[in-house]
Amino acid sequence: MPEGWEAFLVFAPIAFAGAILYGLSGFGSALVTVPLAAQFFPLPFVIASFALVDLSGALRLGLENPRNAVRGEVARMAPMIIVGLALGVGALVNLPRRASMLALGAFILAYALYSLARRASHGVVSRRWAYVAGMAGGITGTLFGAGGPPYAIYLAHRALTKEQFRATLTMTSIFSISLRVIAFLVTGLLSDPRVWIAAACAIPATLAGIAVASRIFHRVSREAVMRVVALTLLAAGVTLVVRAAG
Repeated sequence: MPEGWEAFLVFAPIAFAGAILYGLSGFGSALVTVPLAAQFFPLPFVIASFALVDLSGALRLGLENPRNAVRGEVARMAPMIIVGLALGVGALVNLPRRASMLALGAFILAYALYSLARRASHGVVSRRWAYVAGMAGGITGTLFGAGGPPYAIYLAHRALTKEQFRATLTMTSIFSISLRVIAFLVTGLLSDPRVWIAAACAIPATLAGIAVASRIFHRVSREAVMRVVALTLLAAGVTLVVRAAG
């Protein structure tokens, strides 16, 4: 791990880029921030730091217009998020660095390919899929710092407006990330003061990024934004897989 607090300044531009995507779509920041930061720091350190950063961003966006959130969807996912989080914490603590980086890269690649291949129009799925999405998001959020994709995939197949999609996803993220932070406190992943220094460097950039994204949210197509996100993730996933394999 790089020495000196100045090394953590790399978190600021990474956090800003992730916050722009998060502010536009309601998810996706960790799919960009974690792979990029993992190029410089160990994955558990990155995930712990950005758990604090992501919580600040989710609270900022969640307080913007909470009335748009469909609370029934959040309530259905919440119990299984807890189950998934419990399963993921043990794996995160014991997972080797090379294997975890390879798993992260594969996860990012899979979602990027899904995003690029999916059609603009989605069918409506049963609300029972909320339980699957909740558990999957709890696991991937803990292991990779990226719980949003399973929630987003499910909500994208529900009859929600763009505003409802973002607000519901944000409320789910607040619940999920809060539990993750508590779990990291219990397991000691947040005991390293450098985690808090890294988060302190990144949080102002995150809040600034969300402020910028909120201004342009109503002027852009979510589908166009998600295409850009998918291409970015594709590059990040390939980089991590190659690095882990090498």
